[in-house]
Amino acid sequence: MSEIIIRAIEYKDNSAIHYLVINTLAEFGATGDGFASSDAELKDMYSSYQAVDKYFYVVEKDGIVLGGAGVAPLDGEEQAGICELRKMYFDSQLRGYGIGKKMIDKCIAKAREIGFHTMYLETIPEMTIAQNLYKSRGFEYIDNSKGNTCHHACQVFMQKEL
Repeated sequence: MSEIIIRAIEYKDNSAIHYLVINTLAEFGATGDGFASSDAELKDMYSSYQAVDKYFYVVEKDGIVLGGAGVAPLDGEEQAGICELRKMYFDSQLRGYGIGKKMIDKCIAKAREIGFHTMYLETIPEMTIAQNLYKSRGFEYIDNSKGNTCHHACQVFMQKEL
């Protein structure tokens, strides 16, 4: 495998991230309302992650964006100090090479640096490999959703104390 670069999102990455999220979710049958593919921030991910309490990484191979993940405050005022792991998706050609571990570790470190005390995520039952990755990094299942993510179609909720 050629060199993999993990870096901050740039404006030029917007269309690649949009395409990646839509296609990865479709691969798992997660299309339509209630999934990350319908999030307004997908129209301009770069601008959406320019605040001091947000950060988004992309994974690039041979100049092509093939993965991404970010952290941002969990929507909902009652959730102060809790961030959400957002839009962690990888093209199939990156899967199985440990890139997910590197990416989630970067996101956890960035969340701590920003000052969050808890990281929350939502996913779907079909993404079992992703759930195993999250568990390997200390995430635990919780019974209910948190905040206001608008991902009402997601049925799996996990969190990790930072």
